[in-house]
Amino acid sequence: MTLESVPPYDPDRITERRGHAVVVGASMAGLLATRVLSDRFETVTLVEKDPLPDEAVPRPGTPQAHHIHAMQRAGQATLDDLFPGYSDDVIEAGGVVLDFATDVEIYQQGAVLADGPTRIPQYNASRPLFEQVTRRRVAGLDGVTVRDECHFRELLVDDQASTVEGVALRTADGEQQLDAELVVDATGRTSRTPAWLENNGYAAPPLDEVSIDLAYSTVLLERPADARRAFLVLPDAPRTRGAAVFPIEGGRWLVTLAGMHGDRPPTDPAGFVEYAASLPVDDVSRLLDEHALVSADVHRYPFPSSVRRRYEDLDRFPDGLLVIGDAIASLNPIYGQGMSVAALEAVQLHHALATAGRDELARRFFERAARVVDDAWSLAVGSDFEFPSTTGPKPFGTGLVNRYVARLLRKAHTDGRLTEAFLRVVAMENRPSSLFRPGVVWRVARPGRRAYHR
Repeated sequence: MTLESVPPYDPDRITERRGHAVVVGASMAGLLATRVLSDRFETVTLVEKDPLPDEAVPRPGTPQAHHIHAMQRAGQATLDDLFPGYSDDVIEAGGVVLDFATDVEIYQQGAVLADGPTRIPQYNASRPLFEQVTRRRVAGLDGVTVRDECHFRELLVDDQASTVEGVALRTADGEQQLDAELVVDATGRTSRTPAWLENNGYAAPPLDEVSIDLAYSTVLLERPADARRAFLVLPDAPRTRGAAVFPIEGGRWLVTLAGMHGDRPPTDPAGFVEYAASLPVDDVSRLLDEHALVSADVHRYPFPSSVRRRYEDLDRFPDGLLVIGDAIASLNPIYGQGMSVAALEAVQLHHALATAGRDELARRFFERAARVVDDAWSLAVGSDFEFPSTTGPKPFGTGLVNRYVARLLRKAHTDGRLTEAFLRVVAMENRPSSLFRPGVVWRVARPGRRAYHR
């Protein structure tokens, strides 16, 4: 499910607030879970092991925060629903809004995609700034407490381990316990919930893992105040290299180089520039030649595989516990879906609470969350299987879909309507199935014209 198919957040659906909830992890998923829980619970405590300074700086527990994080249309619209005026806050804090359809030069299938005919706003900032703006909004909610430097130790359960009743924490003041009617695990890819389930008489969720052996390196580049150029070059089999350049706050560009299946972007400035020169377009290399690096730091982050834990398939799950965000599914970051998936999952949690409160909440939420992950997973994992070296469970029909999408992208070199159709899927505004609507199929099937170059 995407923005067009997930019912929007409705603040009037929940009218009663009772009890206490705990969210573990101040990721975007944890922050957004806290937001929707504050409608249903009288008090909500968000605990995070890292210090949370008010400045927009990377946290020690998020090494990926140094790299590009896309706020797709689905995430931006949802955040504006949950926090009215959120996009204005991002711009006021220094973020940059672009038109995804015209301001971003996207190279795929051998040429640049034509401009789309309709504006698609895209808000650009560093991940720390997105977290800072969201965290300030969450901290200002009635009944919400944000506690940093609190290390989650274990879940508190009843004698039969059938109901989670709170969490045990380690803080600077010693060991503490927090009682809660609901605990939400938003600790990300390294979530300990699967191991806890196995150790307490439950089955761990079935695991889908698709190995892509991705690594990406990022630098900060000085950007003139009026410069708004952005570039996206996705890996395209057999080419394992790609890049993304987006403007962010502070008069800077984030420049990320990526390599799949063992192709490693360098971590030294000279090697970084040389790697950029190997791309099929010279825009990234030219920017690096014409503008100064903010510092000599080159940050690298490895991403070995996309992982999906199918909690929706479990027959038994303890009451009083949920899992959200990357703790459910961690997707190839090249496609920039993470924050938008977390936002849509939070809205699904809102609807699950509004429909029947805490009765069988885990089963109902995991079913809803799975429908969000389905579309994001099929887009990211399906594209990754263009490479023969990708291993893992392949979605049915992937080869046929990839051949169709490749033709669509080649036709989009000269057809802005196809560019728009594709970008609205990437932005998680429309479902991937929208690419098979009759009007789109007709444009893909008709005879081609020469590629468009900007």
